[in-house]
Amino acid sequence: MRPEALNPLFVEVEALEGVGPKLRKPLEKLGLTRIRDLAYHLPDRFVERRAVTSLYEASVGENVIVALTVREHRSPAGRGPFRVMAEDGAGNICTLTYFGRASYSARKQLPVGELRWVAGRIDQYGQMLQIVHPEHVSENASAPLGQLCEAVYPLSEGLTQGRAAALVAQALKALPVLSEWIEPGLLNKMGWPAWHDAVVEAHRGVHQPARDRLAYDELLANALALMLVRESNRSQRGTPLAGDGSLRARLKLPFALTGAQARSIAEIEGDLAQAAPMLRLLQGDVGSGKTVVALTSMLIAVEAGAQAALLAPTEILARQHYETLSRMLQGTGVEIALLTGRDKGKAREAILMGLLDGSIQIVVGTHAIFQDAVAYRNLALVVIDEQHRFGVGQRLMLARKGRRTPHTLAMTATPIPRTLTLAQYGEMEVSKLDELPPGRQAIDTRVVAVERMDDVAAALARHIETGQQAYWVCPMVNESETDDLAAAEARYAALKERFGDAVALVHGQLRPEAKDAAMERFARGEASLLVATTVIEVGVDVPNATLMVIEQAERFGLAQLHQLRGRVGRGSGKSTCLLLRGAQLSETARQRLALMRETQDGFRLAEEDLQLRGGGELLGTRQSGDTPFRIASLEQITKLLPLAHDDARLLIERDGGLSGPRGEAARLLLYLFERDWGVQLLRSG
Repeated sequence: MRPEALNPLFVEVEALEGVGPKLRKPLEKLGLTRIRDLAYHLPDRFVERRAVTSLYEASVGENVIVALTVREHRSPAGRGPFRVMAEDGAGNICTLTYFGRASYSARKQLPVGELRWVAGRIDQYGQMLQIVHPEHVSENASAPLGQLCEAVYPLSEGLTQGRAAALVAQALKALPVLSEWIEPGLLNKMGWPAWHDAVVEAHRGVHQPARDRLAYDELLANALALMLVRESNRSQRGTPLAGDGSLRARLKLPFALTGAQARSIAEIEGDLAQAAPMLRLLQGDVGSGKTVVALTSMLIAVEAGAQAALLAPTEILARQHYETLSRMLQGTGVEIALLTGRDKGKAREAILMGLLDGSIQIVVGTHAIFQDAVAYRNLALVVIDEQHRFGVGQRLMLARKGRRTPHTLAMTATPIPRTLTLAQYGEMEVSKLDELPPGRQAIDTRVVAVERMDDVAAALARHIETGQQAYWVCPMVNESETDDLAAAEARYAALKERFGDAVALVHGQLRPEAKDAAMERFARGEASLLVATTVIEVGVDVPNATLMVIEQAERFGLAQLHQLRGRVGRGSGKSTCLLLRGAQLSETARQRLALMRETQDGFRLAEEDLQLRGGGELLGTRQSGDTPFRIASLEQITKLLPLAHDDARLLIERDGGLSGPRGEAARLLLYLFERDWGVQLLRSG
């Protein structure tokens, strides 16, 4: 149950004055459905204005507030703007310029002969000073002088700045005063205001301590919730697994293990031998050999008489894992099965029976392997591939499938900067595969100007004639999937004209069956070229695909470029990645492309990406996987997350967890940021 003190914050926005069905839609679009959401809808920036008595005190381009007497209305000849001639106290003339329908309200607001207080930006038009579309016009000085520093809010269609500010003001009046959850020593050291004051101040001006405090609250809520998951996990009873090495000895691996693989396997083996269930994240760059580590871990479970499951986010990836593992397991006598939502009838029943009686020791599949109808004899290890697709809630659901809580090994091929690993996987231990297996060749990466598109198409034709395959990734046009799709279809049509049926197209709006069919055509070699948008998971492992073309590469983040490049270079042939760039390059884009040419170390690229995107820009979901934060910026995450992590540990280990006085306040924090699954765990644990 949510603590009563928070009830005023979770009142629906409909309760506010002026919110009807018409306004609900734009508010919903911004995720503003409750008072709490409005309180945390922080301004993007602030407009600073200066009050002047004479226009000539101000510089061109400056935002001012000035008293003007209206002298004349000039209606446009034809389609020109509506102009109001006005004069300041010193007799200087200024034009107030209005375009379109705004002229109707301008006539009413600015009657000839009357004095009005006007707020806006001074521009020069020929010899005359002008203010285009004044932001405020008022009959007395008090209203505009209250706007010397004005918040500018993120908006959606149908919501104006004035309306957003008025709703936020109502929300701020409803804020309760809450007990303090931050450790007092830290609060004083940082000079942060109390929670209530911080929320109010963050809307009143660029008040950095207030913004930092609110970001810290969000990071602390997350760190605390993840730590509670960790504590709860330690108190669960798992099955200690100790294998005798007999099955692992029969594995015929093409290469000797790298040092990083051997180290990760040893860490996992140590975890599996404990009674508390393992919670470990295996981070490995593309092609670093995660599958071998996962298989070895699953064999330890099988040697100990238990079962293991590997969960993949898509059916095509599940099928691919199944084929790879089946090949590696030949000669070991281990029974492995594939279970997806597509399996029906007798084949499905046979798999379900095999899982129930324990004759199937390893199962690979999509979410289907955790449906209620699927029961296991003794599931003791779950391996989750592409971990970032599954939230903490889902990870906890999976953990309830064994007789006891199974050990969990999560894997991701997206190298994540250290700070963000803590933010997203703070409840897990981390193993890193930071060496590539022998035999992996470097991918020849080149940056090519888009003007050379004809040369690229000719090179692609020569490539396909030799019997090799290629990917062509279409640009991210903007945040709209429809525009991305239009760009992909146009490129597909142009390439199909040249290469005929050898081209397949995959994008996010295809039905899953159609997407899988196109991918399988490519995987089987029936299509030589796969044209794709970025929304799709280009997760197929096609060793014969040795060319990757990425159009408008400057629009992508480093992490994404690196992921896409990793789709080639999977066989023994030499692979090439062509980054097609537009004519206009920002400095950041130039640095990104240079880094792509310079290094293939995903961990280095992830850290550099974080540096390049800098503090001002929040992590876009399309850039690097979803971060769980709405308020904290990248800069704040980097600066404050280690502090939040230490504070959460202090609260749990020294300050009596959630039962002491600070713990009671921390419960408020968990509910405020809707990390209440942390509290639920405590109850069920």
